[in-house]
Amino acid sequence: MKIGILAVQGAFAEHKTKLEKLGARCVELRKKEDLDGDFEGLVLPGGESTVQGKLLRELEMFEPLKEKIQAGMPVLATCAGVILLADHLSNDGHVYFGTMPVTVKRNAYGRQLGSFHTIREMKGIGQVPMTFIRAPYIEKCGEGAEVVAEVDGNIVAVKYKEQYGLAFHPELDEDDRIHEAFLNSVKKYAKKNSPNTWL
Repeated sequence: MKIGILAVQGAFAEHKTKLEKLGARCVELRKKEDLDGDFEGLVLPGGESTVQGKLLRELEMFEPLKEKIQAGMPVLATCAGVILLADHLSNDGHVYFGTMPVTVKRNAYGRQLGSFHTIREMKGIGQVPMTFIRAPYIEKCGEGAEVVAEVDGNIVAVKYKEQYGLAFHPELDEDDRIHEAFLNSVKKYAKKNSPNTWL
């Protein structure tokens, strides 16, 4: 099982470390040619969404990745990643992939707050640690988008088809269950699309 991790900018290394610890092979996606590999899942890491969106277009990676997401490839998107997936941003005129029917507010907790940590319930997993760094949150979910976690009345995790959008950084905590759940969805996707592939 191979996971593609967007590595043009942002906190991708921590995702790679955690996924490899769980037994996945990872490829860093830095240029268009890297998208030709046979990866079955995609990680969109935290970082600067505007910079990531700009680089994706300049490197001609935007459309090929969008096609993979629209075709059903499982995606784990954290912080800036959920901004890339959202089909509407309440405080920004940009839309990037637009593959998830949610409205996201960028820097929703305010730049001055920096970061905070909490432990809350995540549907299907249980109590999980959540680290927020200049985080967005989801203001509204459209048809088919399922709320899987909230903090103080704000939506911080959503699932839509095989896309997982998190406002926090599970790669920065020791708990592996979110990445394990993502890898389980990748396994199901890979078996469905390549039934003879050994995983």
